[in-house]
Order: sequence, then structure tokens, then C-alpha cells
Amino acid sequence: MRKVYYLLLMAALLCIACEFKLSPNGAEEHYGRIEVERFDRLESRYLTTGDFSAMQEMNILYPMQARTLIEKVLQIGVMSDQDIATRFLRYYQDSTLQQLIIDVESEYAKMDDINAQLQQGFGKLRKWFPDLPIPAIYAQIGSFDQSIIVGDKMIGICLDKYMGVNYNLYEKFYSYSQRQSMTRSYIVPDCLSFYLLSLYPLDQFESRTQLERDIHMGKVMWTVNKVIGQNLYNTPYIKMVEHFMKKHPKVTVPFLLMNNDIQGLGR
Repeated sequence: MRKVYYLLLMAALLCIACEFKLSPNGAEEHYGRIEVERFDRLESRYLTTGDFSAMQEMNILYPMQARTLIEKVLQIGVMSDQDIATRFLRYYQDSTLQQLIIDVESEYAKMDDINAQLQQGFGKLRKWFPDLPIPAIYAQIGSFDQSIIVGDKMIGICLDKYMGVNYNLYEKFYSYSQRQSMTRSYIVPDCLSFYLLSLYPLDQFESRTQLERDIHMGKVMWTVNKVIGQNLYNTPYIKMVEHFMKKHPKVTVPFLLMNNDIQGLGR
């Protein structure tokens, strides 16, 4: 199941990265402080109380995030629809989703640890990639559809996909092996993985062999493992990359991710 998750992650990212072209909302061109923007709090306020001022604030303060959620993630219409606010509110009136909103806001009342991990992670990436653009990062509540959304200088974290192995609502939809990666500890590694994949995609993905796709994903996950200082991701393809890098100590991480020629790496 772990392998299936990683393959789905890679395929989903490639689709999302091509489809979502967002403008940064507060992203800095230089490397400054990284802090998750709490779009989810306005979303929660509107969806649990019907306070229309919260919907207005979402549109004013986070126009791209709101549009992405409604049009691309939920796919319930377009922002210009006259009844889109009502449709958005009704979508989340399901009792399961209402409980999800309450649980997410309780679980993620504070995200200082996530902010610190993101700061550290991007700081380490900058040592390998000095010109790496630092994205604006925001949190939202989806409906179990996506985990990480990547656009132009922007990363969206769907907190509803990181509620923990034993979260009761997951038991209806996910196996235990799937739930193992749906925890708080995976948020930052997944952000880094999706973001690197958006910057260093596999050329001609559709025509590539499965081995080529797996190894490219292995390169990204190997890189993230090195950044976070632990082997959180663990696949045979990551081990191939590890073996390759030990045999070729002069190969840089940027060259590894940019080079799609895998000759010798799969052996």
C-alpha cells in the first residue's frame, strides 16, 4: 500500500502542478520567515456558523486559495456563480464534514512546530539550491480529497488529511497502512516532496516507464529524507538512489534531480 500511496502522490502532483497556477499571496522573493497562513480558520468560521463576513474575508484576503478550494479541489462551481457561497456552505453541512472541521481546528489550534520544521527544511534545501524560491504556505480544510496542493510559489496543506493514524473518521475510508502516512509528522516532508516535484518534474512523464517514474520519485524522497535527517520515506527506489550517491560522491543533489537519465541507477 505504501508503494501505491507514493505513486498516487507523484501522479497527483504532476496533475495539480500543471493545473493550478496561483499567484503568491504574501510570498517573499527573499528567504525570510516561514509561517503557515491560517486560511482554514476563516473557512471554519464560515462553514460552522454561516457568518458571511468570513466568506467575504476569504475572498478579500485569500482570493486564490478560495478559488482553488472551490473550483479545483471541491469542484462545486466557479467563484463568479451568484449562489457559490450558499453552495459552498451546503457542501459542508454533512455531519461527517462538520465533525471534521471541529476536529481539525482542535488538532491544529497551534502550528508552531510545523512552522519551525518548514523554516528548517527550506533552510537546508537552500544550501543545495541557493536560488530556490520560497513559497507562501497556507492551511485549509478539504473533504478528504487532497493532501498537498502546489501552485506558483504557493503550497496548500489540507489539514483534514493529517489527523493521525487513529482518527476515527479515517476508519471508514482508509486502511491502517494508508493511515500511517496521514499524521502530523508527514506534513513538512510531504510539502517538501510535492514542492520539489513541481520544480523538478520528470520530463515526458506519460511516456516514461514505471521504473523511471519510481526512481524519479525515489530521488525526491531521498532528498527529503536527507533534509529532515531521518528515513521517513522508505522504498526500494530510495535505496537505489542511496547506493548511486555513495558510488558517485561528486554528484550534487540539483544534478540528481535535474538529470532524467537513469542509466545505471536502476541496476
